[in-house]
Amino acid sequence: MRKIVLLLTASLFVLGIKAQENKQEKKTVSVELPQWVKDIKLSGYGMLQYQAQDPYRTTTDEEGNIITENNASNTFNIRLLRLMLDGKIGDVAWRAQFQGSGSSAFLVDLYAEWQKYREIRVKAGQFKRAFTFESPTNPIDQGFYSYALVINNLVGYGDRTGEKSAGGRDIGVQLQGDLLKNKAGRYLLHYQVGVYNGEGINTKDADNRKDIIGGLWLMPVEGLRIGAFGWTGSRAGVGTKNRYALSAEYSKNDWTFRSEYIHSQGAAAPGKNLGDKADGLYAFGIAPVIPKKLYAKARYNMYRQDKSWSSSKTMYEMGINYVFCKNLQVNMEYARVNDRTIANPDKHNYNFVDLQLDFRF
Repeated sequence: MRKIVLLLTASLFVLGIKAQENKQEKKTVSVELPQWVKDIKLSGYGMLQYQAQDPYRTTTDEEGNIITENNASNTFNIRLLRLMLDGKIGDVAWRAQFQGSGSSAFLVDLYAEWQKYREIRVKAGQFKRAFTFESPTNPIDQGFYSYALVINNLVGYGDRTGEKSAGGRDIGVQLQGDLLKNKAGRYLLHYQVGVYNGEGINTKDADNRKDIIGGLWLMPVEGLRIGAFGWTGSRAGVGTKNRYALSAEYSKNDWTFRSEYIHSQGAAAPGKNLGDKADGLYAFGIAPVIPKKLYAKARYNMYRQDKSWSSSKTMYEMGINYVFCKNLQVNMEYARVNDRTIANPDKHNYNFVDLQLDFRF
């Protein structure tokens, strides 16, 4: 019995020493991560789409006669998937964003911004150009099947200059800030100006000439913005471009109204057979039917690819958005389209339907 007690005592002693060693080992290998690493946030969103339309197209037969035929289509589509890493190191916020669309994946954003003062902030890297109210808006928050026609054609989403679709982005440096703080603590004036390569995303400057873009807007009452933007620059192999935008927006208590007019002067990409001027206008309203849940929407959406009505495309859109929760919503839209670029004047009008399921994580 005595031997058993001694054996148990010795075993417990050895186990105690071993436990203490393990405890010391764990203390030795523990690593304290810096705060900026702890602050890194992973997020993203996806947009699934069904789209149908019944436009006409014109072709010519072997004898040169113009033939108009139906070009109806309907398809399911993965509009896009985006993954974002956001963080902050001291007074500098940074973001890296990647996009998957169709069969391609690429870097969308990579920038850092010094944010110590509200009155002056400096951003460098690849990010959205400082042009228009709509372009910086998240695609889900924007509310419609896509950005307005004039945004898509004149703000770098498939630009008339032939620039590849860049989501309104470029590589450069931007200065922005808010000024004139009132007694209620609300700023009344915002400014932003940037210098960019002028070639779109993930592309070096090809002509050693930079684009300069600036914007200024007033916020006289809460929810209201009235602004103007200017853009001058060039694209290699195409030539110079000069653009301006006039913008107004009211967004408050779940209601949103916005309208922008954009004008462009400068050559289009070779082979597009367009003039040196283009413009467009959109105006929309989104109104809550059930607050934070169900919304009704309508948009007038027009673009003229050579600033003539014979080259215009106009969409009269209406629909609803339903928000299941903050991370999931469905958007439905119908549009009557008038496309005067279709050669047959009796076939300018057609129907368009879009359904999207959007989610965030």
